[in-house]
Amino acid sequence: VDCKDVGNGDKAIIYLGRYLYRGVIREQDILQCENGMVTFRYLHAKTGQYRSRTVTGEYFLYLLMLHVLPKGFRRARCYGFLHPCSKKLICFLQMVLRVNPLNMFAKKLKERPTITCPVCGAAMKIVLTKIAKPPAKQVHLPYMSEHGEIVM
Repeated sequence: VDCKDVGNGDKAIIYLGRYLYRGVIREQDILQCENGMVTFRYLHAKTGQYRSRTVTGEYFLYLLMLHVLPKGFRRARCYGFLHPCSKKLICFLQMVLRVNPLNMFAKKLKERPTITCPVCGAAMKIVLTKIAKPPAKQVHLPYMSEHGEIVM
């Protein structure tokens, strides 16, 4: 094998960030790459805030390679009923399994804390949270009612 030193790897790290596996890290999240050290930012899972981290180039590549699937494996979200274009299949599975998605989410909704007026201290009423755009096209999917009947 003829291996030659071609630089410090800055361009390779930028290339990996841009092309290797989308979703691992974006190019704009690699903040700095100098003297063998890579500084990148990431979204902290618990706080939801961006944090920056500086690691060696080797360790940065190790972190990237943790997201590379072994040969022959595929990301599950791209196939089967998890594929973005399989809404009809999901609806069919809900009917077969007798699952009403409306009931599933109704149990998990939490009450909003009351918002008080900063001037008088009275409870404020939420009138509108988001101005909705008019729907482009309404699609009515069949679902399973509470009585086990299919509703179109």
